[in-house]
Amino acid sequence: MRIHFAAGTIVSAAGLIFSLTRLEWCIIIGLIAGTMALEIVNTAIEKAVDLVTKEYKPLAGMAKDLAAGAVLLYACAAVIIGLIIFIPKL
Repeated sequence: MRIHFAAGTIVSAAGLIFSLTRLEWCIIIGLIAGTMALEIVNTAIEKAVDLVTKEYKPLAGMAKDLAAGAVLLYACAAVIIGLIIFIPKL
């Protein structure tokens, strides 16, 4: 979560520097909020799995991996969209 917060702060600062349009700001804010929300859901899934079992179970591990994978996939898509927005401004 700290890494996503730091990245969001840097992207927001870049948005101010490059004077993003309202639509671009809406997209960037949606991506930042979506990434953080998905990270919270990932943490909730991990805590719920830990609550149910302390021993290693393949399905529990898979649930945790899939939740983390969802965050990674969304973060990668957010980076690509961010590049689409910011590269032309360079």
